[in-house]
Parts: sequence; structure tokens; C-alpha cells
Amino acid sequence: MQTKFLKNEEYPPSEDTFFIVKNIENEKGNFALDVGSGSGYLTKLLSENFTFVVGTDINFNVLKDQTYKTKNIVCCSGSDALKIKFDFIVCNLPYLATDEILDVATDGGTDGFEIPKKIFDSVINNIAENGKFVFVTSSLSDYQKLIHYAQKLGLQTRIVAKKKLFFEELILVEASN
Repeated sequence: MQTKFLKNEEYPPSEDTFFIVKNIENEKGNFALDVGSGSGYLTKLLSENFTFVVGTDINFNVLKDQTYKTKNIVCCSGSDALKIKFDFIVCNLPYLATDEILDVATDGGTDGFEIPKKIFDSVINNIAENGKFVFVTSSLSDYQKLIHYAQKLGLQTRIVAKKKLFFEELILVEASN
């Protein structure tokens, strides 16, 4: 895999992003979606192995100023504006358990569940038959609640990987149709 775009020294991707990359870089298919595209890093990576890739973000300015410029970006919450069925969906969830939501990019609300639930409700109709929704969460949130919610939506779940950091453990979950 060619990954020259992955080395931008000015704005290096977060630890979360590298954790995701390590676990999804070999995914392939026709249609992929990066929810919360942000810098465009994952969207760009997915475009190497998928025919058609869309990146969404709730923040228009973030999309306009992407570090890793990508095509097919849509400003919306989750995938609310899309009617496409995707083989693969990825999201670095805003999972921090917070009493109030000050930053939708990081704050997940009560138990780190409130905002992720909205994202799940948004993408559930965009997952193709036999499709996957891969998301990152954290030991700082009630990640079991997220997993149970995905199961309640009819998805089969499994923890793909975990990574210990100084103050938390990142958890990558695959939910499939």
C-alpha cells in the first residue's frame, strides 16, 4: 500500500487515527464512508482500496480546511444526508464521557454514549448487507453500552483491537450486518 500522504509533519494524525489505520488499512470494497472525516486522513486512506469514498463531518470549516484534501466530502451529522449503502464505515467516535457537550468532536455526553448513539442511529441505514461499521471508543466511556446498543440495532459486534495509552485504553469495535 502506498502511504506517502500519511506523513504530514505539520499536522500529524492523532494516536486514535494511527490505531484505526493499523487495523483497517487492508479493508477493500466498493463503497466506504468516514464519519467525522476531520483532516481527511482516513478518507484518503480508504480511497486507496475502495472505488467510491465519502467523508462527512459536522463542521464545515474543518472540511474546507482539510489537511489531507479529499473528494466527496459532505457537511452533515453522521450520514444523515446520504442514501448510499456502504460496504465499510469507519468513525473515530466522540467518546469522552461529559456532563455537557462543549466540543462535538470529542465529547460524547453522558457515559460517552449520547453523541455516539446519534451517530449509530444515523449510519445504521447506510450499512450494506454484509457491511461493517468500525468505530473507536475508549475505556473512559461506557463502551459496553455502545456495544450493546449496536447489537440492539441488529449488528454483530466484536472487539477487534485494544491499545493502552497513559490514561485510557482505546477500543476498536467492528459491528457488522
